[in-house]
Amino acid sequence: MANSTSSNRKVVPAAAEALNKFKYEVASEVGVNLKDGYNGDLSSRDAGRIGGNMVRKLIQQAESQMTK
Repeated sequence: MANSTSSNRKVVPAAAEALNKFKYEVASEVGVNLKDGYNGDLSSRDAGRIGGNMVRKLIQQAESQMTK
């Protein structure tokens, strides 16, 4: 049964492009080659490396702003 509310929606839709750019930057840093468009052949391990590093960097940024 599908839920009508998605937990994957952006809180700030205008940030979608910045997050996409950030994803490609992080992928490049961890050595994962992302293509424009479909990346369904990407392994779960590589996708996790990208997402995990994105979260790590966002947390570091938020913590550094809290100490200012």
